Amino acid sequence: MENIISIPFLVGMAYLFIVLIFRCIKWIAGLSKFDKIRLLKSITGRRLFQSIKETFMEALLHRKIFRKNPVLGYMHMSLAFGWFLLIVVGHLETMMAEHSMFVPFHKAVFFRYYESSGDFYLSGFFAFFMDLLLLFVLSGLMFAIVKRFRKKLFGLRRTTRLKSGDKIALTSLWLIFPLRLLAESTSAAVYHNGGFLTSGVGFVIDFIGNPAILYYPLWVAYSLSLGFFFAALPNSRYMHIPTEVVFIFMRNAGIRLKKQNDSYTDVQVFSCSRCGICLDKCQLSVAGIDDSQSVYLLKNIRNKNLSDEKLFNCQMCGRCQIDCPVGIETIELRTVQRIESTRDYNSSYDYLIQEIATKADVVYFAGCMTHLTPRVISSMKKIFATVGEGVWFMDEVKAPCCGRPLMLAGQYEAARKLIENNSRMILDSGAHTLVVSCPICYKVFKEDYKLPDVEVVFHAQYIDALIASGRLMVDAIGLRMVYHDPCELGRGMGMYEAPRRLLGRMGEVVHMKDEKEYAYCCGGSLGNIKITEDERKLLRNQALVAYESYSPDVLVTACPKCKKTFAAGRKMKVLDVVEVVAGAILAEKPQKVENPLAEQDVDALAFAPDMTCNL
Repeated sequence: MENIISIPFLVGMAYLFIVLIFRCIKWIAGLSKFDKIRLLKSITGRRLFQSIKETFMEALLHRKIFRKNPVLGYMHMSLAFGWFLLIVVGHLETMMAEHSMFVPFHKAVFFRYYESSGDFYLSGFFAFFMDLLLLFVLSGLMFAIVKRFRKKLFGLRRTTRLKSGDKIALTSLWLIFPLRLLAESTSAAVYHNGGFLTSGVGFVIDFIGNPAILYYPLWVAYSLSLGFFFAALPNSRYMHIPTEVVFIFMRNAGIRLKKQNDSYTDVQVFSCSRCGICLDKCQLSVAGIDDSQSVYLLKNIRNKNLSDEKLFNCQMCGRCQIDCPVGIETIELRTVQRIESTRDYNSSYDYLIQEIATKADVVYFAGCMTHLTPRVISSMKKIFATVGEGVWFMDEVKAPCCGRPLMLAGQYEAARKLIENNSRMILDSGAHTLVVSCPICYKVFKEDYKLPDVEVVFHAQYIDALIASGRLMVDAIGLRMVYHDPCELGRGMGMYEAPRRLLGRMGEVVHMKDEKEYAYCCGGSLGNIKITEDERKLLRNQALVAYESYSPDVLVTACPKCKKTFAAGRKMKVLDVVEVVAGAILAEKPQKVENPLAEQDVDALAFAPDMTCNL
């Protein structure tokens, strides 16, 4: 009878163990040769300790969730770390009672069932501490149940929808610890071997009826709840618990996502806990789009039912990725799926003209979107002329796109042809510096181009360096400015301070709540090919309302697409960083400083949601 109690638990554990071993072997076998070497080196070197530390801090203590939402952090930590401590301390308790360093795993899990006397060294301490840990876990469970039905109390507007496997696993998880409390309390009532919590509950059970009748049924129910949870775990959201550990070790080994699905893609997909934190960060909900967010993307990849409608209905802005407590690369994962989806539809650029490059020290690449905002280009030309820079305006006439919009659409092979053509021209120019005015271009030039000995700089960085070196002089023009962080420049490339530092030389940059990594998407993203113009406007207006609340003189951005999108709203004056600088330039002889607000912005005559590239 004693061993029968633990059979459901042992069967569930055995099944889970076999599945985990099989999947880990499959994931590691699917890595490239170099990634396998990286992983081997990481687990046999110093990175092993880094991975163990991160596993403890994130998989058990949930540090990132704590930083975003302390209540949610406590809930996750109490369940994960509390259960971990119950297992560890339970084994120590069993070893003390058995006077042995080696005890069966299941005996520690059902210790109060197997140990009736409770008379061994430090038994009182263990009884108290194990009850305290159980109370800790139960408090987290209470928060989890309340969150499922009253999410707004936790600062959440939405939570993820559950599938059948999730419901089975969740129900089993919710039953484990209350059943453990009741089972151990009946033992305390029968054998008087409990701590402060189980003895108290045992007293109530004894008062109500005969605890001996409930003894075996409750222990069996506890074992069944454990067995069902472990059996359901591989096919539920809770697969993230063991997979996240694998993800941490692979990430710390230096393994990165490729341009096609592989084992590391699967590891990231299965590491999603479906916590729902990303849902509230996605602006698409403002437009009533509630089924293509990252958590559902990953779920659909797992279930092999991802449609192009959901795959391509995303701004690719990165707001979800910033707050992901697991660190899943949601934008890169979506890009990989888009490449897989459109692999047979790549365009040909064989007709590209093999133009001869112009020799220059500095190459200026404006980008397709900048050509739709000509005042940005004229402002850059004014700055180049003022400092006497010898510049080749590479894409002034008939130049191809940088390739980034094609990448966002999944057309990687087509983008690669543009990259090869542009790279050849830049290298043939002999330039040492490439200046770009568009964050979209900046990101692809920095990440996907191979340009040895060519420094790629964003125009805000370039201009700020000119001012710092004394080559360009600007005057304070007294503007109160709200600065909008473009998605590709801010979250995409981590550039937040250079534009603010530059604007701070000329006026006041207003500090806002939703800025830097939490900045809004303008709504005009080239990454979404499913959203309608009216839906884009809803996203744009959400940002404009937030920015208007600070009553600035002007809204400044560093992206031509963002500028055009915001300016079409006609809520306030919108300028690019370079336009503010161009209006504040001091000539060698004192003269009246131009006011960048004085001239009507001719760039913003239409919302222009099209994705036309200057080819």
